[in-house]
Amino acid sequence: MGWWPFSKRSKASETRTVVVRAKFDSAQTTADNRRHWANADGLSADVAASPDVRRILRNRARYEVANNSYARGIVLTLANDVIGTGPRLQVLSAAPEANQTIEREFLAWAKAVDLPGKLRTMRMARAQDGEAFAVLFSNDNLAGEVKLDLRLIEADQVATPAAKLVQQAADGIEYDAFGNPTFYHVLKAHPGSGGTGSMEYDRVPADSVIHWFRADRPGQRRGLPDILPALPLFAQLRRYTLAVIAAAESAANIAVLMKTSSPAGGEAAEVEPMTEMEFSPNMAVFTPEGWEPSQVKAEQPATTYDMFKREILNEIARCLNMPYNIAACNSSGYNYASGRLDHQTYYKSIRVEQAHCESVVLDRILDAWLAEAVKVYGLGEVEDASHQWFWDGHEHVDPAKEASAQTARLASNTTTLAAEYARQGKDWESELRQRAKEVALMKELGLTVAQPAPSAPEQVKEDDNDEDESKAA
Repeated sequence: MGWWPFSKRSKASETRTVVVRAKFDSAQTTADNRRHWANADGLSADVAASPDVRRILRNRARYEVANNSYARGIVLTLANDVIGTGPRLQVLSAAPEANQTIEREFLAWAKAVDLPGKLRTMRMARAQDGEAFAVLFSNDNLAGEVKLDLRLIEADQVATPAAKLVQQAADGIEYDAFGNPTFYHVLKAHPGSGGTGSMEYDRVPADSVIHWFRADRPGQRRGLPDILPALPLFAQLRRYTLAVIAAAESAANIAVLMKTSSPAGGEAAEVEPMTEMEFSPNMAVFTPEGWEPSQVKAEQPATTYDMFKREILNEIARCLNMPYNIAACNSSGYNYASGRLDHQTYYKSIRVEQAHCESVVLDRILDAWLAEAVKVYGLGEVEDASHQWFWDGHEHVDPAKEASAQTARLASNTTTLAAEYARQGKDWESELRQRAKEVALMKELGLTVAQPAPSAPEQVKEDDNDEDESKAA
C-alpha cells in the first residue's frame, strides 16, 4: 500500500474530524454534591486571600491557639522542633581565624538580640497568622559593637489603608515590574490597639524587611495560617468535649430518680412532677406509695470518646505533617517501630522548614550583620565567604544502636565526621578541637584516653527484632 498524496491526506482529515467529549465525575454538579461544592470558586490567590478574609482567619486561629490546649501545644511543639535552641553558624572561608571570629561574634550578637526566641515567635506567628514579619534596624542601646537588631511586627500592621491605595501594591507591599517587593507599608499603630494613628504608615524599604510565609499557590503574595484547614476541627473537638462534660454533669446532678409504672390518676400516690427532695447522709427514706427510686445511668463519656478524639487530633495534625503522638503528646498506642516510621515524614518536614528559614530569614540576617561586622572587625576578605547553618539534632531512641551504625558507616567510608556531627547539630571542626584539648589534658593528668569502640551491630532475625521493638513504647 502506497502513501497518499499530501493533498488527499489533508482533505480526508478535514472531512473526518471527530469531536471527543471527555467527562469527569468530579466536574459534574448533581443534587447530591451541589451544596458541598457551593463555595468552590476561580478566584486568584491574592483575591481569595483578601485582607478581610485573612483578618477573619487570623482572629479565629489566634482564638483557638489562645483557648484550645491542643492548638497551643501543637503550635509550641512545631516552633520548638523547627527552631529549637537556635541555629549555629559555620563560616567556610580560607581564613580560619576570621572564620572563628565571625562565628564567635555572631553567636554573641544572637544571644544579645535573643535571635532564637524571636525565630520561635516568628514560627508560631506563621502557624496561627500565616506569615511573620521582622524589620531590621539599628539599636544603639544594644550591647556589643554591631548594633543590628530585629523588631517583630504582626501581620495586621503590614497593610495599606484603603484611602491611600497605590499601584503595584498588594495590601501593604509594593512591587516592581518584575514582581519583586520594593517597599512595605508598616502601620505606625496596630489596628487593634485603638490608637488614632492606625491610618498612618511608614514605607520601609524591602531590604530592611523579612517576610516569612509559605506560598501554596503561584502568585500568592500574603500568607494564610498553617492551621487553617484544622480550624473547624478544633471547634468540633471543643464542642464535643464540652457536650460530653455537660451530659455527664447533668446525669451526676440527679442523685435519685423516682419513677412509677402506674398511669396518671392510678393507684400511685399523687406527686407533683419535678418535685425535689434533699437527702442527708445515713437517713432512712420511705418513698410514696407506688413510686420506686432509681439512679440515672451514666452514659457519658461513651466508649467511642477516646476514638473520636484520637481521629480528630490525627486529622488536625495532618496539615502540619505532625504524627499523632507528637500532637497529642501521648505515645501509649505506639511501639518502637511505628513511632520511628511516623516520625520520618515529620522530621523531613522539619528539615524543609529549616532550609526555608535559612534562605528567607537567616541568610538575610547574616548579610545585614556582615555588612556592619566587616567594618567593625576588619573582615572584608571573608565578606563573600560560604557558610552553613547547624540546627539541633534529633535524639535517637536507642543510642547504642545508633552508635554501632555510626561506627559501621565511618568504617565503610559511606559517611564523614562532618555529616555525623551535622546530624547532631554540631560543628565538626569545633567538636574535634574541643576533643583534642580534652585528650591533651587527660594525657597531662595521666588519665586513660583509650576507649572501647562501639561493637558492630549484631545480625538478628527480623521476627526477633520486631518483637523487641514492639515492647518499647
